[in-house]
Amino acid sequence: MEGRPVIRVLLADDQEIVRTGMAMILSAEDDIQVVAQARDGLHALELAASHRPDVVLMDIRMPRLDGLDALRHLTRPHATYRPQVVMVTTFDDEDYLTRAVAAGAAGFILKDSGPRLLAEAVRAAAAGDSLVSPSITVRLLRRLRTAAPAPGSVSAPGAAAARPGAAHLSPREREVVVLLAEGLTNAEIATALSITVGTVKTHLTNVQAKLGARNRVETAAWAWRNGIAGQGT
Repeated sequence: MEGRPVIRVLLADDQEIVRTGMAMILSAEDDIQVVAQARDGLHALELAASHRPDVVLMDIRMPRLDGLDALRHLTRPHATYRPQVVMVTTFDDEDYLTRAVAAGAAGFILKDSGPRLLAEAVRAAAAGDSLVSPSITVRLLRRLRTAAPAPGSVSAPGAAAARPGAAHLSPREREVVVLLAEGLTNAEIATALSITVGTVKTHLTNVQAKLGARNRVETAAWAWRNGIAGQGT
């Protein structure tokens, strides 16, 4: 699309047919460019270092190095280059959700998602403006209400409740967090609360600082785990 920056994408999946299908779908979009395809987690790290993609679509289960370990490497605190990583999953992978969120996943998408949703997921991750595939992410995050923290996880979303500031959200910040956790975009939150998109972004920046959350998914996960979201569901 004219005037729209091109989003550089790395695909990481051990199934060639899956990579090929996603590449065909995304390459048809004027504002998305598939710059590399990785066959496993180690290959993904090598290609990420050399191609520096904006977004990585990462399968969870891969040989040599699985998607979770590759995710942790790409999102490590002192990394000089940190792409947005979207985990490609099935609902059979729900046990991995807590660890993926704690490791800094920007969102989740199903392997059998259609072309429109796949492209939207990439754009959302690149913009940092919405949870990737909101209906999918919310269904997965709901499980955090009863899920136990991942063994060995030092930064699981539930840990945010013990940090200073986690219990000190303003009433407006809590409203924003609830809507975020339900999968609304910034624009939708702004409309629902009759405020500007800029104000929504400011509230979310403040919330993330209070919670020590790295991204919107971690913020949403904290809300679900601590019973702030989904009280009516």
